[in-house]
Amino acid sequence: MAGLKKELKSSVYGTSKRKSGHGFSRKCASLVKEQRARIYILRRCATMLLCWYIQGDD
Repeated sequence: MAGLKKELKSSVYGTSKRKSGHGFSRKCASLVKEQRARIYILRRCATMLLCWYIQGDD
């Protein structure tokens, strides 16, 4: 009976060992997504500045 309560409690609060693996992969995926967005923005800004520099050379 005590084991069942412990399992229910861990499943309610999300502290089971299986969920921690999903949390880590989800966290990594969100970090990768954030870094890709930052790289995209930097690439767009660099391209824009380069185009302005080239056009200003005329």
